[in-house]
This record gives sequence, structure tokens and C-alpha cells, in this order.
Amino acid sequence: MTAAPLMPKATAVWLVENTALSFDQVADFCKLHPLEVKAIADGDAAQGIKGLDPVLTGQLSREEIEKAIADPNYRLKLLDPKVRLPEAKKKKGPRYTPVSRRQDRPNAILWLVRNHPELKDSQIMRLVGTTKSTIQAIRERTHWNASNLQPMDPVTLGLCSQIDLDLEVHRAAKEKPVDAEAQGATLLPASETTIRREPEPEEKKPADELNVDAVFAKLKQLGGKSE
Repeated sequence: MTAAPLMPKATAVWLVENTALSFDQVADFCKLHPLEVKAIADGDAAQGIKGLDPVLTGQLSREEIEKAIADPNYRLKLLDPKVRLPEAKKKKGPRYTPVSRRQDRPNAILWLVRNHPELKDSQIMRLVGTTKSTIQAIRERTHWNASNLQPMDPVTLGLCSQIDLDLEVHRAAKEKPVDAEAQGATLLPASETTIRREPEPEEKKPADELNVDAVFAKLKQLGGKSE
């Protein structure tokens, strides 16, 4: 697909007013619909738009226009620009949320705060398209509707995709790994459980308890013999 000329409608206005090109040729060059070009010619569209000469702006040559007028099947070709401007980078802003689903955003924020506390406010803003003040109010339970909020999965609500949620959680886990103590008890590795342990020596049995009566009887016998 070829690039569109600068200010397509203004260029179309100039071509309709100053050339004998067909509507299809103008529409193909300006990336418009033929009916829209016809509406421009009839004065029903592009009212108040001043025509832009593509020859003066270096987008089209006179020879190219004359060739197209002579052959109705010929399609105009845009000249290569002498100076190439870098493409403007699109700034990533908060995710757009349809009006019908905006009332569910606080519930989704509450779900994210409870189930994924490792997420930053900026990540939650990207996922559900909210503001930092709203997230802070929900965290501190100072939101105007805090008593009625119910944690709900943003994926189920259609506020974000599961892929986006998993990606943000993965990023947060890399930046803020969970401590081993916080993860709780875990199974021992197989290398430790398969080590052959030596049998522990048997505990020595305690000596039999002394029979007090027998001892006294023996002492009496010894005493009687000495007497």
C-alpha cells in the first residue's frame, strides 16, 4: 500500500478544481473513496477546505498529471520526498475503557491490589485505564464507594486481556522477587531426601529400678549375722 499525500482532502480539492482527472484517479492518489471525491466535486463535502497544490509541495509532477489525464486507467504515483522526517513515536497513555465498563474499574483495581500486591500503580493504570489517585483511595479504603466494592477479575470484566495481565505480573516479579520466607515451607530437594542416613545407635535402656524392700531385707539379714 502506497503512502497518502500530505493533507489528502486539500490535495483532492485542488486536483478536482484544477485537473481533468477522474474521480477514481483522484481517490486512488489521495486514499479516499470515489464517492467522497464526487461529493467534493459537487460541493457537498470539504466545504471551506483550501486546495493544496501537490506540485508545489513536491508530491506530484506535471508530467505525471498529464500522463494520467491521457490514460484514465493510469494511477498517479507519489514522488519520493526529498527530506524524510522521522516518524513520531506514539505515546502510551492509559488504556481506554468503554463507558459501559468504567463502573467496574474500582472492583478490578481492588482485585489487582489484593491478588497481586507486587504490581505498581503505573502497571495497574496501564491494565485498567485508571488514575493514581483512584488506586490510592482504594488501597487506603477511602474511596467514596469502598463499602460496596467487590474484587472482580479485570480479565473477566473485559478491561484487559490475560496476556497483558500475565506480562505485567511477570515484570513485577522480576523487579520485586518474593522472599523465600514469604513463600512458606517448601518440599526438600530430591538430593537431600535420597541421601542414605546411618541408623542411629540404640539408646541405652535405663537400669532396672531398685527394689527397696529387697534391699532392706538383705540389710537385715547381714545385720543379724554380724550380731
